[in-house]
This record gives sequence, structure tokens and C-alpha cells, in this order.
Amino acid sequence: MARTIRRLWRRLRYGQPVILVSGLPRSGTSMAMKMLAAGGLEVVADGVRSADEDNPKGYFEDERIKALGQSADKAWLRRARGRALKVISYLLKDLPADNNYKVIFLRRDLTEVLASQSKMLERRNEASEVSDEQMLEIYRSHLWRVDYLFRHAAHLERLDVQYTDVIADPRREAERIDAFLDHRLDVERMVEAVDPQLYRNRAERSAAAEAPGTPA
Repeated sequence: MARTIRRLWRRLRYGQPVILVSGLPRSGTSMAMKMLAAGGLEVVADGVRSADEDNPKGYFEDERIKALGQSADKAWLRRARGRALKVISYLLKDLPADNNYKVIFLRRDLTEVLASQSKMLERRNEASEVSDEQMLEIYRSHLWRVDYLFRHAAHLERLDVQYTDVIADPRREAERIDAFLDHRLDVERMVEAVDPQLYRNRAERSAAAEAPGTPA
């Protein structure tokens, strides 16, 4: 009850929430942004990063978000109220608390995330200096901190969405997202925006690859 009252008070004070799509890199955030755009939600994106082989449907990014941790001027986020913005999970902690945020948080098997990142780096002729085992531990620790943030930050409200669930049953997940956003979206068009053929990095599920709060 107290949490509900606090959210109502914040809604009255700060107005409509900024709709955020977040998660680890390569967890399906661009797919979720495309679903929101198809469903009729205005997205905040500058088009600087164009579609490529890694994200053939586009990235739906705004370059300003990358400076969120260093920039003192975050007032532009107020103009994103009622609109959708993609923000990497590492920057959630840097969001100013003078907005409300509804966060659609993408979860994906960590071995699939690693596989997708490795292929992207390979295409760019880049190499990671960290082993897969080290990256798994980094991801697990980071996701634990993100979960802690969501539990304690009054300005953040979260809906967890698992990437594989969207691929397996896009209608069910589109309806969950629509309900989270107060039934303002065109679910049919959201479903049409999901392209299962882009699920190109599938990993065998293993207990060693999973962490608390990550997809099973």
C-alpha cells in the first residue's frame, strides 16, 4: 500500500513516466524498442547509429544517453516523458530522480549474450581482453546490483521480459508490455515487429551460465 501511494504521489509531482527499454548489451533491447515503435509509442532516437549486420532492424538509440553518467545537464530527459528511450543497464543508476520511469528490462541467457557480443566484435575486428568466465562473473555481479537498485529506487518501476519468451510467444509478451504501459499500444503491430530469424545465437542452458535474476 505504501509503495502504491508513493507512486501515485510521484506521478502527480513528476507527470508521465519516461518509458525505458534496458538490459545488458545484446539482450534484445533493440527488438523491444522496435515493438514499442510499431505499437504506436513515440521513441527517442537520433538515427546516428544506423542498422548493420548485428542489428539489421536498427538500434533505436540516442547518443545523449551515453553521457548520462558524466553530463550535468539531464533536463532533456524531462522532454522524453511519455516516450520510449533505450538505456543500457549500466546507466540506470545515473538516471535523475526527478522523473518517473517505467523500465522494460530485457533478460537473456548470459552465454547467448556472450556469443552475440563475440560475433559482433569479430565482425568489427576487435577482441575482448576479458575471458568468458570473467565476463559471466561481471554480468552476474552487475545484474545483482541492478536488482538491488530496482528494489530500492522509488523512481523506477520494472517489468522483466525474457528474450526467449518474446521469440516463443510474442503475443503474450506484447500483451504483458501493453498492460504495463496502461494499454496504450497496438498489440497486433507489436507482434508483427518480432522477427524470430534474428535469434541467431542460441546457447545450451546450463546452471554454470545462469545467475539469480537472469533467464532460466
